Amino acid sequence: MSAPADHGTREFPWAMAEALDRFVEHLSSERGLSRHTVRAYASDIDALLAHAASRGVTDISDMRLLELRGWLADQERRGLSRSTMARRAASARVFTEWAHHRGLIDSDVGSRLASPKLARRLPPVLSADQAREMLQIAAEACDSAKGMRDAAILEVLYATGVRVSELVGLDIDDVDHSRRTLRVLGKGGRDRVVPFGTPAADAMRRWLSDGRPSLVTSATGAAMFVGSRGGRIDPRAVREMVHCAVGHVPGAPDIGPHGLRHTGLKALASLRMEKGYRDYGHDIDNTDTVLEAGLGFAVALDK
Repeated sequence: MSAPADHGTREFPWAMAEALDRFVEHLSSERGLSRHTVRAYASDIDALLAHAASRGVTDISDMRLLELRGWLADQERRGLSRSTMARRAASARVFTEWAHHRGLIDSDVGSRLASPKLARRLPPVLSADQAREMLQIAAEACDSAKGMRDAAILEVLYATGVRVSELVGLDIDDVDHSRRTLRVLGKGGRDRVVPFGTPAADAMRRWLSDGRPSLVTSATGAAMFVGSRGGRIDPRAVREMVHCAVGHVPGAPDIGPHGLRHTGLKALASLRMEKGYRDYGHDIDNTDTVLEAGLGFAVALDK
């Protein structure tokens, strides 16, 4: 088998070079990966094998987890980005898994190689003034059932930080107006209780009394928020509505429901109500007081 022309440095013994050639052939012929992807894998494993060889490894059967971790640590010292290191760790895991299946190594040492944690970038958010203006514009457009619904949805998203999937899944009975809480079905099929403040409560009451009845059809059922055809509102429609609502605010970043969630979180944090603060958008069991704050979001406080 002829070796590809651009594997890299080849600063390691012939047996290790042969293993790399076989791996590249596997990626190209058996897995059918693109030339660009195969080249990236080959470059990563070339660097790994060169590092292992510099530590005295002469055959991949002798390669240990120590060499893999040392390789990543060496790259960190050289200033490589975490995303590049995470990609190379993934390449190493693919390589050792393949080598183990081929009987070239006794155990898949790469299966225990952790990837560097990538820094999570927060989405852009609205300023307090921009959020206030967005909600005000929505409130002033409540001259139709759709306008009342959209205003209520914006208030709920901002006040509670619920996910779009949780919002569209709400039924009327999931809203406890006396306690001002929502019961939502979250990830993993687990229920959680979410508090909301007066602006969201008022917007929902107006929607339920004046807006929803005009959109209800036989297909509506118990859905809290209804689409234009009478069925439960679709997540895509909510996302498009949020983008449109934010677009009416001069200078505001183009955000969707996820950005609106973080906008509420940022505003909440700015209040610096650290005493008794438990959680945002999570269960409030064993909590005695719900304190309203700002533009309709609430904080669960323990006495």
